[in-house]
Amino acid sequence: MVPEIFVEVVESLKDRFTVTEICQCFDISRPTYYRWRNRASREMPELHTLIINICKQLSHRVGHRTVKDLLYKDHKIQVNRKTVQKVMQKYEIQCRVKVKRQKYIAGESKIVVPDLLKQNFQAEKPNQKWVTDITYLPYGPRMQYLSTIMDLYNNEIIAYKISDSQSVDFVLETLREACNGRDTYGVILHSDQGAQYTSYAFQALAKENGIITSMSRKGNCFDNAVIESFHSSLKSEEFATQLRATLTSTIVIEKVVNYMYYYNYIRPFSKLNCHTPVEYRTVAA
Repeated sequence: MVPEIFVEVVESLKDRFTVTEICQCFDISRPTYYRWRNRASREMPELHTLIINICKQLSHRVGHRTVKDLLYKDHKIQVNRKTVQKVMQKYEIQCRVKVKRQKYIAGESKIVVPDLLKQNFQAEKPNQKWVTDITYLPYGPRMQYLSTIMDLYNNEIIAYKISDSQSVDFVLETLREACNGRDTYGVILHSDQGAQYTSYAFQALAKENGIITSMSRKGNCFDNAVIESFHSSLKSEEFATQLRATLTSTIVIEKVVNYMYYYNYIRPFSKLNCHTPVEYRTVAA
């Protein structure tokens, strides 16, 4: 345990837990914590304190260039951005880098199809309109990705997979799970124009199952707003209150699995007459 990091963790949690409770969780004695805290307060340069405070105030969502600019704007301190970067690395307070969606996968054909939904997210029956997307899960020791398929009839998540890569097989497994045990002939499956969805393999699997594919217009997130909103809710409701400390990959997966169950079986929706997605589908049947 890095002393400076532990001191920061205790400071962020001591309004909800006692110092003794926090120390017990990390198997660190109270005297050791207070010794680290006193040493940190004596030894930490003012610049380091300012950088840490800026990052904390902005929930660790800004990079070293922005911190450098804020140091000058708010404190009239002019410093090289590399100095700021080294300080942020020292205290492990760098912002998470958003991983970009793959635009091309070697060896894959690119098939783009028209937008059949045209932002009409209403469905009259199950397995009429599905939407799918991939989102990143930057909460563990390595980046993981979540592929999800939702039925727009009741917003039920009918299939999802978690992977540490954005390969085509990732979305193929999700689609196979969604098709398993369902009548998929004539289903409209809407996605964005990500490389996985424009691949020949994905389009061929959809066609084999009688599925009609549809795609958002390039650069228009509103064309797939429902599934993107779901992914945003998952992150804000399940991960937003997490400590900055890194979670294990297993815990990240467990949290996603728990949220999927909560979303499908426990969470009521006003658009579904206060039923959960699974309840609504069951009552309608």
